[in-house]
Amino acid sequence: MIIFGIDPGYATVGWGCVRYERARFTMLDYGAATTPADMAFSQRLLMIHGEMTELLERYNPDALAVEKLYFKNNQKTAIDVAQARGVILLAAQQRGTPIFEYTPLQVKSSVTGFGKAEKPQVMEMTRRLLRLNEIPRPDDAADALAITICHAQTCATPLKRRLAGL
Repeated sequence: MIIFGIDPGYATVGWGCVRYERARFTMLDYGAATTPADMAFSQRLLMIHGEMTELLERYNPDALAVEKLYFKNNQKTAIDVAQARGVILLAAQQRGTPIFEYTPLQVKSSVTGFGKAEKPQVMEMTRRLLRLNEIPRPDDAADALAITICHAQTCATPLKRRLAGL
């Protein structure tokens, strides 16, 4: 199963792509799509949609795993990130790629076994599970890879899918 993970944003969209077979991860690629701060917001959304469409075409994943939004402070930022997340979901939907959403708590629990793990713990476990020499950079890409691990741990087998109600 090829899983494409997304850490949504509008300045930086972290992404990661892994293959998960026989309880083993193989890193395919990761990176970040960035948009210029001085670009009109609608153009930034178009740019994100185009890059996500291109990446989904290139890797042809079996699933897109994306983090659910959780904001407690800045509503303007939350709305802008939600709009960027919307064009990412649109790109996946246009290709017919199944979409799975996970909360930060679910991601932390799946990767570290502890839902209140700190970011450095999640990043280190992501590195170990993917058998990488160093933690992926930028942080947004590492977060996206953690989301792929969460998806694999949640529903990579028929039994897990059935138990999760998927």
